[in-house]
Amino acid sequence: MGVFTVVLGLGYTLLVTGIGQLALPAMANGSIISLGDSTVGSTLVGQSFTDADGAALPEWFQSRPSAAGDGYDSGASSGSNYGPENVDLIAAIAERKATIAELENVAESDIPADALTASASGLDPHISPEYARLQVPRVAAERGLTGDAVRELVDANTQGPDLGYLGESTVNVLELNVALAGLDN
Repeated sequence: MGVFTVVLGLGYTLLVTGIGQLALPAMANGSIISLGDSTVGSTLVGQSFTDADGAALPEWFQSRPSAAGDGYDSGASSGSNYGPENVDLIAAIAERKATIAELENVAESDIPADALTASASGLDPHISPEYARLQVPRVAAERGLTGDAVRELVDANTQGPDLGYLGESTVNVLELNVALAGLDN
């Protein structure tokens, strides 16, 4: 039992950690992003870009909704588990739709589904390119930038499907907002 504890408990752990550090060091260390001397987050975990009252900060791209705890709480990762006919889910989607339509000055029918629904984990750091493009006019106006400059930033931060065919194109909101902050310099 002692031998197996050392071999499997310690040896295996060190081996897997070493392989992770060699093969994928950024992911093994949490994919942390810093801005200057400050750590601003991880590319693997979504976060909100809102004020203390939960209102969207208009100068930043907004993430998709989160059902994890009070929002993007990695200690309470989960979806709502509501079915499509659940009254609470329908009400939340209607409220989000009205809020986003007002914030982005668009018709409710123009809002993509990922802007209205939380991911299964509640921690998804990505939005669709369509949702990112929907936010371009607001972000550009708030920052005094041209729509073309902000649209180019969205395009530069759009990641294609994994292996070229698995999944859909996505935009990592934290990486996009860090790139946006870089335009201010």
